[in-house]
Formats: sequence, C-alpha cells, structure tokens
Amino acid sequence: MALPGQVEDPQRILTEQISFVSDGTNIEAFMGRPRQAGRYPGLIVIHEAFGVDDHIRDIVGRFANAGFIALAPNLYQRVGAPTPGDMSSVMQKMFGLQDAQLVRDLEAAAGCIRAMEQANGKVGCVGFCMGGRTTLLFACSSNKVDAAIDCWGGFILSATPDAATTPSRPTPVIDLAGGLNCPLYVVIGAEDANPSPAHAAQLRERLDKAGKGALTTVEIFDDAGHAFLNDRRPNYREKAAFELWPRMVAFFRKHLAK
Repeated sequence: MALPGQVEDPQRILTEQISFVSDGTNIEAFMGRPRQAGRYPGLIVIHEAFGVDDHIRDIVGRFANAGFIALAPNLYQRVGAPTPGDMSSVMQKMFGLQDAQLVRDLEAAAGCIRAMEQANGKVGCVGFCMGGRTTLLFACSSNKVDAAIDCWGGFILSATPDAATTPSRPTPVIDLAGGLNCPLYVVIGAEDANPSPAHAAQLRERLDKAGKGALTTVEIFDDAGHAFLNDRRPNYREKAAFELWPRMVAFFRKHLAK
C-alpha cells in the first residue's frame, strides 16, 4: 500500500518515548525528530480517540522525516487508555476528557518542544478525529500554538450526540471561534457525517464573522470520508491522502519557519 510521506530511510530520524510534566502529572509522549543537527519547527500530533497507537506513531515519524520535531502526547494519561475495539469504552473515555485540562496539557507539550535544543521556537499542532476537535479547541483557547491543522474534528457544535454541553465540554468549540490565535487549516472529507461539509460551512461562517477569516483555510476532499488518512482503517483513501499530505507539510513549513 502506498503511503504519503512514508519514511524510506529510518536512519534519517530518531524516535523515542519521553515524558513531560503538566499540572504535576507526568504525561508520556512519543517523539520523532530529524537525526541531522539543526534547528527545526515543532509539531504536536494529537491522537484519535484510540490513543497513541501505531498509526499515530507512524505519522510522528513521517513528520520527523519532513523536518519537524513531532510529539504525540498521551492525552489519556490521567484517565487510562480506552479498551481497544470497545467503542463504548472509547466514547466514554473521549467524552470524559476535560477541555480545560486538555488545553493546559497541550500548552505544556508546546513548552516541552520549545525547550529542546533543536527547536526553532515555533510550534504547530495537528490532530485527527478527536484530535482534530482538540486542535481546534487549542488554537481557539491558547496563544501557545503558531499554526494548526484540524483534520475531521467532530462534535464542534455539541459536546456529545445527546448534549449541547457537559461538565467536561462546557462550551461548543464553534463558540470559541473568536479566540483563534493562529493560522488554521480545516480538512474534511466530502462523505463525512461528523464533521460534515455543512459543519465546515458553519465553522467557516463563524470564523468569518469573528474576523478570523484571513487566518483560515477550509478544504473539502472529494471521494473521502472520516479518517481518510488512516491506512490502518478501511476509511483510507489513497488519492485524497496523497493530496493532503504535501499540503499539510507546506502549511506548517510556511507558518513555522523562523
């Protein structure tokens, strides 16, 4: 199977498990970076609802191969990872994560990257599915991120399928649009239902009304649904994935250059 950004020479990158402290808790994270000495922009890679799995670790390696210090924090550190294959467990864990804590943990992750010797001081964020929503939340809630890519982040209009808000998610992310602090690229598959192209249009409208339109690019990919970059799932769409990958890399290279 052809994969965009595939690492052909693993010797070009270094990967390792590290940890950083956020609000007194050690957060485990998988990191990848170029082996060659130099200064590189940083990237926080936010996992799907399934956690830091093989796919996310592979994405970290691909971004490292493209010239980034990529860090995938385990955002389930405090509550424990969901049971693989048990969607009720996955949903329970995902919806239970507290938005305010997520933002603080991501700010700590950004600080961890910026403190690294090879870092150029700029840090972007990219997330997928649950991670896409969390990326949008981070970009609209913090000034610690310099560019963001929200890949098919669902539940931006409500907290859960049954509730507009919950104690963990007290404000719909779309209502935070006015706080956007950095360039944002929103990616959605034309065949996705959550987020749907209609959700994308609502987000675009809200960002425009908030005066953030100049910061925002929204792109709908044809013949693709949810999670179309994930080659471990039947959702994978090779054509759309190969179109998206260089656009993500170019977006981050443009906005994270020092």
